[in-house]
Amino acid sequence: MRWCRFKADNGVSFGIIEGDTVIAVDGSPFGDYTKTTRSYPLSSVKLDIPTVPSNFFCVGVNYADHVRRMAAKRGKEPEFPKQPDIGYRSNNALIAHDENIIKPRDAGPQFQYEGELVAVFGKTARNVSKEEALDYVLGWTIGNDVSERGWQASDRTLWRAKNSDTFKPMGPWIETDVDLDAMQTAIRVNGAVTESFKTNNMIFDAPTYISLVSKYCTIHPGDVMWMGTDGVPANIDVGDVVEIEISGIGTLRNKVVAET
Repeated sequence: MRWCRFKADNGVSFGIIEGDTVIAVDGSPFGDYTKTTRSYPLSSVKLDIPTVPSNFFCVGVNYADHVRRMAAKRGKEPEFPKQPDIGYRSNNALIAHDENIIKPRDAGPQFQYEGELVAVFGKTARNVSKEEALDYVLGWTIGNDVSERGWQASDRTLWRAKNSDTFKPMGPWIETDVDLDAMQTAIRVNGAVTESFKTNNMIFDAPTYISLVSKYCTIHPGDVMWMGTDGVPANIDVGDVVEIEISGIGTLRNKVVAET
């Protein structure tokens, strides 16, 4: 099933996408819902972020090739994480598919994308085992963890390097039926492929992270967990269009514009 949040008739609704049609529902995918008689051509609606999370977890350094290539870029030996590591992002940074990433006036040239698989939770998870972890995931969407590397290096925290307004595109929808092992991620800038990798080729897989986080932090329906990126992200600038495609889900597309 493919879920979305969309704007139509002067309001925001959850909907189920069937082919090229969106069927509005009363309720949400995180609780009880019923299909309505309201339907719209998908091309006629404005897609919103597919969920507004109460907790926004974000995995870091989770692909071995990313570690190796970034270390080589710095002229250092790769250091692989010895345990799963998790961070947080801020909801103010979230934007939807086809909305603009705003590059701040004082942002430097190392302004980069990170294409990521995103788990969207459908049930409350607390102290769950690795074996049952995926039972708490409603489905999967796509995220772009936009980062200003100069700020990331100079600031004590990631408060602006990764959490400035519009730095977290997410969407376009939630896909509930996927084969994680079959997924491929491709990142394109202005139509040219800059990275391509096996989506589930992670150092620590999603069940490991979900189980660990739920041991200490309650995960609520609608919460998200971004699963990290592979490769070496390239710089992007005003005018660039970034597309992140994950097979089995779709494509998240956003343009970079200048702060006015």
